[in-house]
Amino acid sequence: MSARTTTGRTGASGSAWAPLARPVFRALWIAQFVSNIGTWMQTVGAQWLLLGHGATMVTLVQTASSLPIVLLALPSGVLADRFDRRGLLLVAQVAMFAVSAVLTALAFADALSAVPLLVLTFLLGCGTALMGPSWQAIQPELVEREQLGQASALGAVNMNLARAVGPALGGVVVAAAGAGWVFGFNALSFLGIAAVLLLWHRPESAVPAARRERLLTALYAGRRYVWNAPGVRRVLLRTALFIPGAAALWSLLPLIAADSLGMGSGGYGLLLGAVGAGAVGGAFALPWLRRHLGINGILAAGAVLFALVLSVLATVHTTWVAVLVLLPAGVAWIGVLSTLNAAMQTRLPGWVRARGLAVYLLVFQGGQAVAAPVWGALVQWLGLTTALLVGAVVMLLGSLTLLRWKLYGMEGIDPSLSDHWPTPPLVFEPGPADGPVLVSVVYRVGPDDRAAFIDAMDRVALSRRRTGALTWGLFEDGNEPGRFVENYLVGSWAEHLAQHHNRLTTTDRGFEERARALLLPGTGPEVTHAFDATAGPVVPGTRTPSS
Repeated sequence: MSARTTTGRTGASGSAWAPLARPVFRALWIAQFVSNIGTWMQTVGAQWLLLGHGATMVTLVQTASSLPIVLLALPSGVLADRFDRRGLLLVAQVAMFAVSAVLTALAFADALSAVPLLVLTFLLGCGTALMGPSWQAIQPELVEREQLGQASALGAVNMNLARAVGPALGGVVVAAAGAGWVFGFNALSFLGIAAVLLLWHRPESAVPAARRERLLTALYAGRRYVWNAPGVRRVLLRTALFIPGAAALWSLLPLIAADSLGMGSGGYGLLLGAVGAGAVGGAFALPWLRRHLGINGILAAGAVLFALVLSVLATVHTTWVAVLVLLPAGVAWIGVLSTLNAAMQTRLPGWVRARGLAVYLLVFQGGQAVAAPVWGALVQWLGLTTALLVGAVVMLLGSLTLLRWKLYGMEGIDPSLSDHWPTPPLVFEPGPADGPVLVSVVYRVGPDDRAAFIDAMDRVALSRRRTGALTWGLFEDGNEPGRFVENYLVGSWAEHLAQHHNRLTTTDRGFEERARALLLPGTGPEVTHAFDATAGPVVPGTRTPSS
């Protein structure tokens, strides 16, 4: 199968369903849909088996599924940026199949108590943590950049369409034949994704180069990038403010079905299915919502809708009312998550994409993992009604923060690679580990442009730090006003060469060009590279190797 083909941005490519025209994306989407159905069937089976063990134990299923993301998301992101993402996805599918097979065997042997169930659910979560960053990071290899928003929405549709089918199907199967059958279906569902991945011939250009960063170095590089990317940080903040309140619905829905509405496992599946159906319907409305509400309007409306749904579920104990109000909850869920996910996908450059998405998954799943037992404890302390009302208040407070912390737009953001720095001419060839390297750049600016230049260099500073600078400073010559010296320190020569050829984006280039447009006519930046003097003299053939 071909990884991607080239199309324009007009016509079918602008449709909400355009990414499905891509053969690999379509095949993976279908295989993922089947796997997601299996996951939701298993969730129903696991939560229902634990229903007699108390509210906290039921909500621990959510924690057991989400906690591995908290523990493993960042290392998984490093692996996805260092190694072949297709290979990592295959390993994850095989591992999850093996764990699900054990779960199925124990269920059929009637030997599945609460602790083994939670432990095996945790191990399945580890597989999800391993594949999550790789799965997200391959999307730009499957569709064009302008279709990433649609691809993200289709991913949410996939999950929520499965939510509409899987829980109801799982509830029926559990009631009719027992939990072992839903666990067995989930195990087989992983093989479909593995088959598609085996048939996908990933382009050689997409596989990382032979030289790879060390684990801790790569982790630090990912953290450094996120910390110095304001747009990425804002997406993470909005995610952190939305997920804990939304987790009240997912973690307490089994209790709403059993205690508030007096329903069985089939009824619980019906409630989950209502959320999924609302999400699928919301996918059709997303283009209209984006045009009329904008990204921040969708975030605000989604939080308010969730608050209203939680309030109704807390105070009204009628099944048909619960089913109806869960439909807009699905619309809000897909609207908010597709907006946040697309914002992350379109902001991250390829070299750090998986690590950035790993941080997003960490916040997303970590918020659920931490919040779920809190909501369970709150139910045992204050009761289900009060816990749901507290969740509504949390959602409303989160929506009010949009007045202060809006999601940034994408104007002027282009994360595509820009290899516009020439290789530095030196009198010797440093080794990859030689360093640290002090880079100094001299600029000359007229007095009328001084303030504008300093302001423009603020964005250049973030660019330097994102791509490898450990420290950065801008200084003005005391003897020659208007002569500025930019100094930044990079950990090694390899890191600096990565800045030159692998990390700078079109956005970074734009920041540099805006600053350099303010220089005095006929002058240009003067760049020097200085090395640690204690490592030996900078003379050809005499420098002591550092590696």
